Amino acid sequence: MKSLSLSLLRRLQFHKFNPIQPLTRLNPIPHASPSLLSSTLKISTFSKPYPSTLNTNHFFTNPNPRNLTTHVESPPSDQEKLDLEEAFESATTTDEMIRLYKQMELSFQGNELGLSALKLGLHLDREGDDPQKVLSFAEKALRSFDELAKEKPSLLVAMALQLMGSANYGLKRFSDSLGCLNRANRVLVKLEEEEGEGCVVEDVRPVMHAVQLELANVKNAMGRREEAIENLKRSLEIKEMSFEEGSKEMGVGFRSLADAYVAVLNFSEALPYALKALEIHKKEFGSNSAEVAQDRRLLGVVYSGLEEHEKALEENRLSRKVLKNWGMKVELVRAEVDAANMKVALGKYDEAIEVLKGVVEQTDKDSEMRGMVFISMSKALVNQQKFADAKKCLELACEILEKKEGSSPVEVAEAYSEVAMQYESMNEFEIAISLLQKTLGILERLPQEQHSEGSVAARIGWLLLFSGRVSQAVPYLESAAERLKESFGAKHFGVGYVYNNLGAAYLELGRPQSAAQMFAVAKDIMDVSLGPNHVDSIDACQNLSKAYAGMGNYSLAVEFQQQVIKAWDNHGDSAKDEMKEAKRVFEELRLKALGGVSTDKVLTKALPLPKK
Repeated sequence: MKSLSLSLLRRLQFHKFNPIQPLTRLNPIPHASPSLLSSTLKISTFSKPYPSTLNTNHFFTNPNPRNLTTHVESPPSDQEKLDLEEAFESATTTDEMIRLYKQMELSFQGNELGLSALKLGLHLDREGDDPQKVLSFAEKALRSFDELAKEKPSLLVAMALQLMGSANYGLKRFSDSLGCLNRANRVLVKLEEEEGEGCVVEDVRPVMHAVQLELANVKNAMGRREEAIENLKRSLEIKEMSFEEGSKEMGVGFRSLADAYVAVLNFSEALPYALKALEIHKKEFGSNSAEVAQDRRLLGVVYSGLEEHEKALEENRLSRKVLKNWGMKVELVRAEVDAANMKVALGKYDEAIEVLKGVVEQTDKDSEMRGMVFISMSKALVNQQKFADAKKCLELACEILEKKEGSSPVEVAEAYSEVAMQYESMNEFEIAISLLQKTLGILERLPQEQHSEGSVAARIGWLLLFSGRVSQAVPYLESAAERLKESFGAKHFGVGYVYNNLGAAYLELGRPQSAAQMFAVAKDIMDVSLGPNHVDSIDACQNLSKAYAGMGNYSLAVEFQQQVIKAWDNHGDSAKDEMKEAKRVFEELRLKALGGVSTDKVLTKALPLPKK
């Protein structure tokens, strides 16, 4: 590998990701900490001023030591400073590096310590040290680099900003992190544009890759998941410029992107990336590898989301076979629970229960996994109408989960939400609402879980609306709409469901104008995300017609009712009854517009939220 200049800074190279990463639904993006850089970056300290842009031939030139004011009688000689630099460079322990850095602070001017501060910050981050301490060294490095960079962009400035972004992320200061990373990205874009003017694009890309991954993490934590996916895709594009098409690094990148799409319930987009990851890892590691097992487990989730349950079960079976061969007991238990859930989706309830009975014996008494097993068992029992047994399972699950709220809040919140769904399916709405409110209380203390908070608020709002407590439902639905827009984008189908239900609530409260606005937004979203002929898109259009009728604007009500008829007509004979009802409503609206009969019989439908 070529040197950037005089062995002072080796060219960056991409971090080799750990190919075995846990499959997580809530946070699919691998953390892009500065260890991406520090694990492969060799920074040699130097005490002389340096130019603002990297040049492979002339990075540090024309040494110009300055007089130093210190507490000793005479400043250290150049040789003493060089010895100190070399000692810092060769230091291997954190304590030794910090001790030498403090000595250098007494001997060097502030702008001569930038590289040393950056190297120490990267080392501390890699060691998992206090993010606040990492941030302090990153800030020192940035001050030094900013002073020397002046007007021109500098790669070292971008690196310091990336380190600051990572440290702020660790401190859960997401807005500060985003600001640092956005500035780093702007610097890197300028450097990329100025290739040939003292900048080498191969040096820029690894830092840009790390920044894009970190931006994805931060936006993901802020609930801006659609935006996070764009950053993740950009990081993958940068990888493609440096690695061969079928390399293992590309395999991990494809899997991470597929996982990110799963997190926003976009299973169709996830599928091709998951398949690419599987193809690469089979070629690189063989079919009986842990990497391939993880890819197959992800594919199982994707196929389940696409309701291709037989395919999902087959991928799960192949995954479990590999996990068993490798003796990966924890992962195997999770895969067996997944298999049971897939069997439930296929209506194979007895088989699912038998699988889960075997899994219970493999779990500890108070483990989270045992709680998940009881929840899955309840799902099978509910489908068999064995409600008493199902409730007993859920009670056992909740007893375990309550003990884990402090140590595993995200996992517990997700489990409570699933338990609430089971009670909801048994028409136990009060218990379901209570559990969801408990879930919301946990999530509100976790700023990185805004997307989950929005989903839970939407579900509470729908249940309150469904059970007739309309005024109580409105604030939950309004809150959910805002959070879900920020998390999944304004045109996500889930946002459309929330706006439709909010419109239904406003109409119940005698606010037809507000209702019409909400139904119009819902219809627009559903037409884009689901298509105008989807059943729920048609229902939103029907609701819009009802809202305009409530306002006395019968001409618009008739117009939208005509759209309803046209949409049902596209369903053919399968929608005969719906077409008959739509035409009946149309006639009533037309007569009402002419001063005829009332439209009170036209029902407004609150749409159930899509299941996760």
